[in-house]
Amino acid sequence: MNVKKLAYEFWLFGIKQASASMFGGFLLAVMLITRYWYPIESLHRYDFILIAAIAFQCFLLLAKLETWREAMVIVVFHVVATVMELFKTSADIGSWSYPEEFVFGIGNVPLFAGFMYSAVGSYIARIWRIFNFEYSHYPPKGITLFLVALIYANFFTHHYTTDFRWVLLALTVMLFYRTNIYFKIIKTHRHMPILLGWFLVALFIWFAENIATYSNVWIYPNQTTGWQMVPLAKLNAWYLLMLLSFVLVSLVNSVPIRQTKQRVQECQPATTRLARS
Repeated sequence: MNVKKLAYEFWLFGIKQASASMFGGFLLAVMLITRYWYPIESLHRYDFILIAAIAFQCFLLLAKLETWREAMVIVVFHVVATVMELFKTSADIGSWSYPEEFVFGIGNVPLFAGFMYSAVGSYIARIWRIFNFEYSHYPPKGITLFLVALIYANFFTHHYTTDFRWVLLALTVMLFYRTNIYFKIIKTHRHMPILLGWFLVALFIWFAENIATYSNVWIYPNQTTGWQMVPLAKLNAWYLLMLLSFVLVSLVNSVPIRQTKQRVQECQPATTRLARS
């Protein structure tokens, strides 16, 4: 492939990534803009973000930029995330907090908070379809579900007992180290190790988290007296959350397994292999 075609394919890859990230990008833009300019005194900023998120979701569905199946993924993520948010923001835990007032919320959690996690689910569901994902050496769904159930549980239990996140990361590597993800940009499927793909997305989420905390959407305890960059150690949590999100999306999407050349040859009749030798 010549340089011109390679540059075009890379540019198209970025365009498709941006398209898949449309909902998350919209939320970040609203957070940043309202951080510096929010003139509606009769409506709390958090409530405005909630209304804006719902309106944008309706727009995506009406414009057929998002499917109803993808919208259902967002609903599931919203519920799962809100449960975790209620726990993490409780008085006994206090992992982070929402410093501004709101009307639409449960406990210490404004309802728009679930949409921040839903943006991750929306991205995965959309990019799965846009890039026509295929996989090699993908483990059985039952095992992946068991792993992410442990990951989700650890987000709660590590406050009371041993934190097993490094063990869970090791199990993830053991389970997926052979797995490649194949993605089609134009006609040809390219591929990369799925563990690398998850890391790159987790890194992007970490950048987005810094923007969100800078916008005062939520803050960590060390940010109460002034904004500080979110520690890189948070990548660990985002990586595990990325895996959780991916497996949840796999429940509503097919996981097409791509046959390797070796497997194709093994499936061929012996006479065919002898004729080629």
